[in-house]
Amino acid sequence: MHHHHGHGHDHHDHHGHDHGHAREGNKKGLTIALIITTGIMLLEFFGGLITNSLALLSDSGHMLSDASSLALSLVAMWFAGRAATSTKTYGYYRFEILAALLNGVTLFLIAGFIVYEAYNRMFDPPTVSSGTMMLIAFIGLLANLLSAWALIKKGDVKDNVNLRSAYLHVLGDALGSVGAILAGAVMLIFDWYWADPLISVLVALLILKSAWGIISHTVHILMEGTPSGVEVKSVRNELENIQGVRDVHDLHIWTITSGMNSLSCHLLIEDEEDDQAILQKAIDIIEEKFHINHTTIQVERSDLSHGEVHD
Repeated sequence: MHHHHGHGHDHHDHHGHDHGHAREGNKKGLTIALIITTGIMLLEFFGGLITNSLALLSDSGHMLSDASSLALSLVAMWFAGRAATSTKTYGYYRFEILAALLNGVTLFLIAGFIVYEAYNRMFDPPTVSSGTMMLIAFIGLLANLLSAWALIKKGDVKDNVNLRSAYLHVLGDALGSVGAILAGAVMLIFDWYWADPLISVLVALLILKSAWGIISHTVHILMEGTPSGVEVKSVRNELENIQGVRDVHDLHIWTITSGMNSLSCHLLIEDEEDDQAILQKAIDIIEEKFHINHTTIQVERSDLSHGEVHD
């Protein structure tokens, strides 16, 4: 006996409405951040060339990765909003995760380039126009804080991996700008021009840290890993404790995209039990205790046989 459940429609629509509302806010926050970031990236890039500062150039490299990540996130949201098709039954939700992964890889490359360039400059540091450099870095810092504020105010930074990666980028940028201001001050006061490549390396390490976080998280999702905060063992225990359930098998929990988790399992029940009542109880438990709305549960009695699935 095979049952899929169609969630209560009112609930599903409400969920979709929430999703849409959050998506609009996320789009707004990302667009504002993208405009600000692109402007500052150009300012720091040309500023870095004019003042001869690697710290500014590396920060503009960081900004470039940010601008592209923000643009990618927006494209991803547009894709995720597209309807499912007969060949892509989940729609394009995963594009968001792929965008975040590509983003993380780009950051690694940029950080590598900065370290290489800083190493070359360390032994023979060129003179830097530190006053101008500090001014540009200060404008950059203000703009980054404005972007971060826009993302927090408009978007869902806590639960959306894409938005969180964008937010981390912007914060990393702000730290990069602080670094450039410090390097500028050291050079202005002491004429220690090696401060510029040194700060650049610190910016590169910041970039690597956020890149690693993004890559490991997205790979976990692409490998169908269990969502963070959900314990498979406790889900299994809860289901096995339902009156009339003899066994829970083929239990799988995975993430489709940020904030959208799925679960599928088979429940073997006592032959005389009411399968619909048990199914309803299982759906309620999974939704209320584990906040998973997308569930597919197959209810079986002892006379049903199906091929072994290797967990």
